[in-house]
Amino acid sequence: MSKVGDNLRGSVKSLKSLKSNNAAKDEDIEENGKSVAANDTGEIKLEAKMTLLNGCTVIVGSIIGSGIFVSPTGVIKNTGSVNLALVVWIASGVFSMIGAYCYAELGCMIKKSGADYAYIMETFGPFMAFIRLWIECMIVRPCSQAIVALTFSTYVLKPLFPECDPPVSASTMLAICCICLLAFVNCYNVQWATRVQDIFTYAKLLALFIIIGAGVYQLCNHQTQHFTWENTTTDVTQIALSFYSGLFAYNGWNYLNFIIEEMKNPVRDLPRAIGISCILVTIVYVFTNVAFYTTLSPQEVINSEAVAVTFANRLFGPMAWIIPVFVSLSTFGAVNGILLTSSRLFYAGACERQMPEILTMIQTSKKTPTPAVICMALLSMVYLLAPNIEALINYVGFACWLSIGGSVFCIPWLRWKQPNLPRPIKVNLIFPVIYIICTIFVVVVPMIREPVQTGIGCLMILSAVPVYFVFIAWKNKPKCVQNFFESFTRVSQKLMVVVGPKSQKIMMVVGAASKPAQL
Repeated sequence: MSKVGDNLRGSVKSLKSLKSNNAAKDEDIEENGKSVAANDTGEIKLEAKMTLLNGCTVIVGSIIGSGIFVSPTGVIKNTGSVNLALVVWIASGVFSMIGAYCYAELGCMIKKSGADYAYIMETFGPFMAFIRLWIECMIVRPCSQAIVALTFSTYVLKPLFPECDPPVSASTMLAICCICLLAFVNCYNVQWATRVQDIFTYAKLLALFIIIGAGVYQLCNHQTQHFTWENTTTDVTQIALSFYSGLFAYNGWNYLNFIIEEMKNPVRDLPRAIGISCILVTIVYVFTNVAFYTTLSPQEVINSEAVAVTFANRLFGPMAWIIPVFVSLSTFGAVNGILLTSSRLFYAGACERQMPEILTMIQTSKKTPTPAVICMALLSMVYLLAPNIEALINYVGFACWLSIGGSVFCIPWLRWKQPNLPRPIKVNLIFPVIYIICTIFVVVVPMIREPVQTGIGCLMILSAVPVYFVFIAWKNKPKCVQNFFESFTRVSQKLMVVVGPKSQKIMMVVGAASKPAQL
């Protein structure tokens, strides 16, 4: 046996390499007197602990964030009438269900964390996959998490500042605390993270059921005067923009695919979780909007910054405070869902050597992707300091839909190129065709309407090209660069007590050789 150097003893009391025999038996690490078992091949890997219920709460908790409380404004503004707005909400739900159905085939066929990144990698190769990874990891995910965390802090602080907006510094600090707390939970225990997701999913569903119940009461009192086709728009670009707002509220239906390796029975549970969650969310969203319009006129919804709060102030009187509380709980759960799934995207990219090697590593005792979680949290906190983070997402929003459409296109492509791949779930090709056509409509029409914003987004996407060729495609980097990345990986590995998931031996001995990092 060999012992770890003194610089690790402050955080790890005893970390020993174990005896290995010719049969490659299990390896253990002793940390603070506890044994951390590797699998039969000596790997330390993410544990499959997620059940069907956990999968449902991940999807529902990720979808229901701040969108349903603010998106009704964008939908009614671009549709003109309540009836068309409800059609858009229903169509957005059906559109999401079709995409989720297609992702069920992809997820059961390509059982890798990373969702559309993994599917594009397997189908179109590393270059196209890296462009998707770059935009998602560097801009979309951390910006989204920062925005939702700020929404959480704003609603928490609102009761303290009833006559004005909370100070920006206070909102930012509380958002940072929210991200740090959830990062700790996700680093410490995957089951803790899923329990947080479960609890806050129930809380946000309760909030929506309260709103729906109030709406049913209003309907019983014949409050239906706003449900008309009056002022319906016929502008196709306006309708496309209304779908942007509606689909924003449904964003998150594909998040379970990012953590498929941690599901106990993905072939059985993934399609069930997707189906149950998408149907539930669609029903809840439609009835929530019906409830809003039993009390508020279209113009009141357009003028409202937070429709749910305006609705509560009008209908609940002294109890109106309950809705901001539930909105804050909803956004807190959404931050957790984004962090839980996004860290696995960093991890998946690193496993393909398209992110720094340290992000492939897993904490030895907790078996969580600690470096990936910390990286995601740090990026989000950096974006909290940006003056206009919403604009960044608007610039590259069309790229997200392009990549999801590209992932769905993998289905007919692989049917043609690799017809013999095992497919536990095989969807009718009419569904991916419908989804691809709808995606083209949703992407192209707003691009024509806002060419400057689209041009900026294209430039941001193209920034991935030089990064790919310099850091990924260029293999023979100077020795000094390789030594720098190797030293960074080794030091980070020791600080966080993490190991590579595919190591056949535990490489935590001081001075152990490490593969050159890729970024």
